[in-house]
Amino acid sequence: MIKIIGDYHTHTIYSHGKGTIEENVKAAIKKGLKEIVISDHGPGHMFFGVNLKKLKKMRKEIDALNEKYKDKIKIYLGVEANIISADGDIDVSEEELKLLDKLLVGFHNGAKPKSIKDFYTLFIKNKMAKFNSKLKEECRRINTQALIKAINKYKIDIITHPGAKVDIDTRELAKAAAKRGTALEINSSHRFLTLEYVKIAMEEGVMFSIDSDAHRPEDVGNVEWALNIAKQANLPPTRIINAEK
Repeated sequence: MIKIIGDYHTHTIYSHGKGTIEENVKAAIKKGLKEIVISDHGPGHMFFGVNLKKLKKMRKEIDALNEKYKDKIKIYLGVEANIISADGDIDVSEEELKLLDKLLVGFHNGAKPKSIKDFYTLFIKNKMAKFNSKLKEECRRINTQALIKAINKYKIDIITHPGAKVDIDTRELAKAAAKRGTALEINSSHRFLTLEYVKIAMEEGVMFSIDSDAHRPEDVGNVEWALNIAKQANLPPTRIINAEK
């Protein structure tokens, strides 16, 4: 029996979500959750990123809401940072990292790359790889190494929807994540990790996070798809960071 006690991946009006932080919090309480992470997109997202000014405002808002709802739920400020280079750089500065409780990282098509070379390597090549099997293998290796380098550079709590935006080597990613205490997400919205990927990752001893990736308050805590994948894989609650142990 797996009981999810927190949703660690939710978006608000600060990026491209439809609800406020408090509306997400109220929805989580209604679903019986004990924890929630507000994880809007990193500053480098060209359309929906949260800058330092927004993060400071969010920090104050969350601190106030934690006091207001202290007997009902714990609220964390996070960011879903973007991979912006093949060397594993992310779009969150040291100053911004200091404001956060949780750091989530993933690939997103809307992220501004660090350089023209990175734009070609991470974005153009991945698009071209859909039509070239040899290039697909090269991109799979580059994508995986970018994530592994990020895991080794930063204290990342969760890699979001690995495999959803770009192809990855699940086993190699899981090995690196397990060493650093980084969880791989089973995302109910993007529907990654798949059952096949979860089974492979499990063999490497990595931890997992089961999340909604909610963009509306009513979707907070909606993790049925991801929970079903975990059950099919016989994933024990002790391997899920937001499950009751």
